[in-house]
Amino acid sequence: MQVVLLIVSEQMESSDPDNQIQESQAGNERDRLVGEQRLMHDRLTKIAALRELGIDPYPRSYRRTHTTAEAVKLLEAAEASHDDPEEHARTEPVSVAGRIMARRGMGKASFIDLKDGSGRIQLFARENILGDKFELLDLLDLGDIVGASGAVVRTRRGEPSVEITDLVVLTKAIRPLPDKWAGLQDIEARTRQRYLDLISNDRAMRNALLRPAIVASIRKFMQGRGFVEVETPVLVPVAAGASARPFTTHHNTLNRGLYLRIATELPLKKLMVGGIEKVFEIGRLFRNEGVDQDHNPEFTTMESYEAYADYEDVMAMVEQLVSTVALETTGSMLLKAPEEGGPDIDLTPPWPRLDLRQEIIKRTGIDFVECDDVESLSGAMRERGIHVEPGLSWARLLDKVISSSVEPHLIQPSFLVDYPVAMSPLAKRKPGVDGIVERFEAFVLGHEMANAFTELNDPVDQRARFEEQESMRKDFKDDEADRLDEDFLVAIEHGMPPAGGLGIGIDRLAMLICREESIREVILFPQLRN
Repeated sequence: MQVVLLIVSEQMESSDPDNQIQESQAGNERDRLVGEQRLMHDRLTKIAALRELGIDPYPRSYRRTHTTAEAVKLLEAAEASHDDPEEHARTEPVSVAGRIMARRGMGKASFIDLKDGSGRIQLFARENILGDKFELLDLLDLGDIVGASGAVVRTRRGEPSVEITDLVVLTKAIRPLPDKWAGLQDIEARTRQRYLDLISNDRAMRNALLRPAIVASIRKFMQGRGFVEVETPVLVPVAAGASARPFTTHHNTLNRGLYLRIATELPLKKLMVGGIEKVFEIGRLFRNEGVDQDHNPEFTTMESYEAYADYEDVMAMVEQLVSTVALETTGSMLLKAPEEGGPDIDLTPPWPRLDLRQEIIKRTGIDFVECDDVESLSGAMRERGIHVEPGLSWARLLDKVISSSVEPHLIQPSFLVDYPVAMSPLAKRKPGVDGIVERFEAFVLGHEMANAFTELNDPVDQRARFEEQESMRKDFKDDEADRLDEDFLVAIEHGMPPAGGLGIGIDRLAMLICREESIREVILFPQLRN
């Protein structure tokens, strides 16, 4: 087996400091690559040596009897029932398997830290017990995957250890792991090579396992309330149901353009027309938008619709859902601040209901009822030092006011309620209040986590709202404005029951429960720049 080394060398002579820095960085990278290639060559040599000994470095399977966590619990149970103070407790032989993370000792005894999906355990290898297989240790490296058998004991230093009587090479790693102490510190490197992040970063593994537990808890909660889980199309002819720029694609056989869905709202409402009165979907959405610590072009939501409910019912459900998920996945409704600092978050219901209009007045002095056109709202924003982007609609400008001046203050869980109709083309009007709809958004730590309405089921009003959105697309060149979906309008013209609808961002909820500030920390494979 050969490894082809491709090392590009370039000599640069310049007194330019920038060039000198670039040359130094390039030299460091060349040195790193050379060092890595030498380590790989050494490991390939060891693979050849294993084969010469008749050992397959990549066997097809291994009969593991216990995970490392189970092996430790087995020792603790043996110690609890052990009554001979003259002898240390020891278990029946177990077989464990995992990756070598560290190795200590020389001569006739060696200690190995073994890591699997449940945790870590120490392997204690002695030449007089392991026999000829003790020589295998010289052919092993950090990152290799091995299987080991033996009784679990506690060493003189109190470390649970497998006193191995048999050792099997299961996977010989060719590439070295990240540096033991530095690890993967750069978030770009960590997310591009998530597998290395999971190996070397316990927090990354915790997040990776906590997220599916969150999703499972959401599913359990919704099904417990009688909601039916469904799947709706990802490829759609009209990208409607939200204000977002879609991804486009083409179906060759049908010879037609399609979009990746930006929301699941409209097909779920069609199912309500059909008679499924409590419906939800957990699935991916795709929006052709920027990448930052709060946004990823593909993300996961849970959308639900309940016939004969309104946004007050949905608010009560959201605070119960989020607090229950936190309790089931972390053991508490109080989320402690991370080591980096920040506030504790108490998710215990009820959460405060904050009137949107009053909150904007409180934070900025702007009353959107009085500033009811682009010119007056733009002027009020400029007076208060809020950036006004040219060409935006009134609804877009007001959203800017909310995101810059109101949302950052919503640290503890709370609901902003009652939005202008211009911002909410799918929500029902609030009785007795002109220009306002029954809509709320849930916020925690200054981030939006959920969006919900009393759903608009008047097909005439809905058609007029969609047409207004289409006009905004033309007048303001707003390619994120919602789109008119004729098939949906035809559906609700057959009659959709009054309903309360919800969209909750699972990535944002995972960020909250994991206490992470970047969405990249809770998505295993986020989109990254080139």
